[in-house]
Amino acid sequence: CVRMQHWISRLWNPISRSFRVQQRVSSLSGMSSDPARDAEKRKAAKEAKKQAKLEKFAKKKEANLFPKESKAKTSEKSEKKPQPKKKEEIAEYELTHSLGSKKDVLRPLPDSYHPKYVEAAWYAWWEKEGFFKPEYGRSNAHEENPKGTFMICIPPPNVTGSLHLGHALTASIQDSLTRWHRMRGETTLFNPGCDHAGIATQVVVEKKLAKERGISRHDLGRDAFVDEVWKWKNEKGDRIYHQLRRMGGSYDWDRVCFTMDSKLSQAVEESFIQLHDEGIIYRSNRLVNWSCKLNSAISDIEVDKKELEGRTMLSVPNYDEKIEFGVLVSFAYPVADSDEEIVVATTRIETMLGDTAIAVHPTDKRYKHLHGKFVVHPFRNERLPIITDEVVEMDFGTGAVKITPAHDQTDYEIGMRCKLPFLNIFTNDGLVNEVGGQFKGMKRFHARTAVLDALKEKGLYRETKDNPMVVPTCSRSKDIIEPLMKPQWYVDCGEMAKRAMEAVEKGDLKIIPKLHEKTWFYWLENIKPWCISRQLWWGHRIPAYFVSSSDGSIPEGSDVDNKYWISGHNV
Repeated sequence: CVRMQHWISRLWNPISRSFRVQQRVSSLSGMSSDPARDAEKRKAAKEAKKQAKLEKFAKKKEANLFPKESKAKTSEKSEKKPQPKKKEEIAEYELTHSLGSKKDVLRPLPDSYHPKYVEAAWYAWWEKEGFFKPEYGRSNAHEENPKGTFMICIPPPNVTGSLHLGHALTASIQDSLTRWHRMRGETTLFNPGCDHAGIATQVVVEKKLAKERGISRHDLGRDAFVDEVWKWKNEKGDRIYHQLRRMGGSYDWDRVCFTMDSKLSQAVEESFIQLHDEGIIYRSNRLVNWSCKLNSAISDIEVDKKELEGRTMLSVPNYDEKIEFGVLVSFAYPVADSDEEIVVATTRIETMLGDTAIAVHPTDKRYKHLHGKFVVHPFRNERLPIITDEVVEMDFGTGAVKITPAHDQTDYEIGMRCKLPFLNIFTNDGLVNEVGGQFKGMKRFHARTAVLDALKEKGLYRETKDNPMVVPTCSRSKDIIEPLMKPQWYVDCGEMAKRAMEAVEKGDLKIIPKLHEKTWFYWLENIKPWCISRQLWWGHRIPAYFVSSSDGSIPEGSDVDNKYWISGHNV
């Protein structure tokens, strides 16, 4: 059979190839020599085929081979609406005894699990029985316990807020630790409380007064406003405590603390006095993060960084229109006694009103002939020195930068090194002050437009282009932060940072996972003095007093002279 198939295939293949060749030749020979005529024939054949199909379909339709649904059935389908899912009834636990009595566990359970039913009544009983108090099972909390003592304080959440996932995670971990130590027989205390949230609470109450009574805190005065805040706290401030109870945390509620309670206020005052006496807290005139909306300084951690890719219009509190950010404006300073000019670029053109110098890199050949010379300020008509500093980037912009020591952190450091004048051009409300001359009284971002127009009139404007930048904003008021020179109270964090780094290096403090040690050391190695001043009416008042004397023989002190400041308790 195999041989037979072999011979048949050998005979068939040549015959097959010959047949296909003949067929191809035949088809070629049948082609017309007129391509246009052939195309018309093909088109006509295609149309005839299409027409035949349509006629066939029409005949089938007439014969009812494609029956339609009745109109009644179609309308019935269109009107049919999905039925809503039947909600499962939530089982409720009905109290048959007074709240605080032990839950009745003998009654039948619901068919399915319901947290509300399961958790009902237990917490009130735990609290009433005093299970979470360190005195439970002993005569008093100070009774010596050979098994040990474990006490922990809740990181106080803000009184204005409500619990979020972060609170839930932290509280759960702390409560688990507390319960574990309690089960080991130790004396335990998980102390609850909340923070007075100075800025946030003051903002909430101010908005409430404006909405309900059309007045501000200034209309009331400090004491009356603080009374209003206490009223709000007593009415609304227990929400977080209810949430903590719902979570089932084993807190001793008889020891609940509020950071504005008298005992805690006294502790804050005593801490300030001790640290001031040791020189760790001191008075200094430095750049602060100023919120014109709050009329207060805020800490670095309360500043949000808003990244912009280029020109962006942002909403700013107390402005009806949006304000332009994310652009770099270039303008020229005329060199004194010369036909030359130096072009500088800035993202905050309004701050040029407070410029006190122009800085270039000492090795930049383009400006070496101008070292020690001056430029003329176009609005103040003052001579500003051209100085050198290695912090200047030669390849950024024109390689020359304007220096505004009182309104920029980098410029502040250059100003300190080079002993430049510090000109503050804004009031606490964000208005241009008398230093701004013709622009006095303008809002800072309205002055931005006015200064730009004035530079154009003087022929000193050069260009505006997109510039990626980071805009600092107040996390509380959403205001644009204004760096301002202010005499404030600071904490010297240097020694504390050193001790914190040593604790990790020696293994006394472990950071898990270990890879975060790098962040720990980076942050502490670059620690800065901590500004603790806040210009608020709601919060702890700093127990410090400035000494003045009518005796002419005693020299008059300055606001930042620490020798003239004393701190102490009121008697």
